[in-house]
Amino acid sequence: MKKYLLILTAIFCFSNGVTAQTIRTLKKVMELKMPKTIEDDMPGTNGAAVVWHPLQKKYYSSMAGNAAYPLAVFDVKGKRLSSDNLIAKIDVRGLWYNPAKKTICGNGYNDNGWFHYNIDPKGAVTGFDIDSAAMLQPNEQSVGTYHPVRKEVLFLNGNQVSLYVADGSSDEAIGLKFGMTKKDDIGEKFEWNEETPKDYNGTTVVFTAVKNAELGVLNMEKKQIELYDFKEGFLSTVLKLPDAVEVYPSFNFCFTNGMYWMFNKETRIWTAYK
Repeated sequence: MKKYLLILTAIFCFSNGVTAQTIRTLKKVMELKMPKTIEDDMPGTNGAAVVWHPLQKKYYSSMAGNAAYPLAVFDVKGKRLSSDNLIAKIDVRGLWYNPAKKTICGNGYNDNGWFHYNIDPKGAVTGFDIDSAAMLQPNEQSVGTYHPVRKEVLFLNGNQVSLYVADGSSDEAIGLKFGMTKKDDIGEKFEWNEETPKDYNGTTVVFTAVKNAELGVLNMEKKQIELYDFKEGFLSTVLKLPDAVEVYPSFNFCFTNGMYWMFNKETRIWTAYK
């Protein structure tokens, strides 16, 4: 009987390990403090994104909401290198590093288009240029992220991720089965919904480049980052955030340099978790 119970236990553990998603807990690793306070002129309240420049070995971050809101440059340890007066120059929504252009690129509010920053040899931002005009995104608040292999910009669009190329939409999308692992699939046809589920941050999807966990979204209700596979959109990994982390229904969440970043509106600090 004892041998029989041991066999059953082993079978249960094996089957449970195969079908259940991976669950991990994230830990704080570093911080970036954005300039200005809420009492200052044009400080901004929402963090657009943080992006790592691998050649400059620096982090770049912008506030979302106005071209006159702060842009900041930090060294590898999180020390701010730029002045309090550096501004975004364009109404930023998403930021990413483009290895072909070797610079920081992004998308703006509504029809501001896609752009890239001009960066001098020391890493200072000297200006920006528009790469693609018009509204190349699902809606005015969409936060873009980049797939460097496919050379496409990814946007959360309701319950799917839309893939855009520089001259317009590629007409391709990945349906995200929110909260559903592959073992949960009962063969029901996926139906697009223009609204992201209410428990999730509705503006932002991140691209991790991790196989079978390429796409990440923020579940506010459960305070966790959920990773979905790029091919079919099933949940594969859950990353638990500390209970004290502030979460928001839009913006203030990104991924860069192997870390997940959360912005606190009150402290104006981006905190990285790994």
